[in-house]
Amino acid sequence: MTSFPAFLPTYLIACSPCSTLSAARSIAGLCRSAHITDTLVSFHWLRVPERIRFKLSVTVYRALYGTAPRYLSDQLSRVTDMPSRSRLRSSTSHQLTVRPSHLVTVGERSFASVGSKLWNSLPHDITSASSLTVFRKLKHKRPAPPTV
Repeated sequence: MTSFPAFLPTYLIACSPCSTLSAARSIAGLCRSAHITDTLVSFHWLRVPERIRFKLSVTVYRALYGTAPRYLSDQLSRVTDMPSRSRLRSSTSHQLTVRPSHLVTVGERSFASVGSKLWNSLPHDITSASSLTVFRKLKHKRPAPPTV
């Protein structure tokens, strides 16, 4: 089971933004008390939780379309691949099945669980992107919702 830091508790990733914000202030020549949000937008940088979700969604896209390692691809399955759901409306969507997990601490943070939930929360125009380049552009413009 591959563990992924996508939805760790906030206190565990609270220190990471400090280095990102310091780097942006240094590059832009801003003082410590200056607002940094506009600078991050102008640099096209994402905050740490958004960056984690972006990288995870790109990894899921690559796993679904065969450009990621096979061990990642094997952990994801589409709703359309399940014979019991072939007559449902969701069988025509790009959604993934979310496997139930028994271990809340590890199972809920596995790539299969977190990746499937994040992928299912994305709008249809992003999940049906024709190429990885188009997917990245669409996903970067419109980050995923903070909770899945």
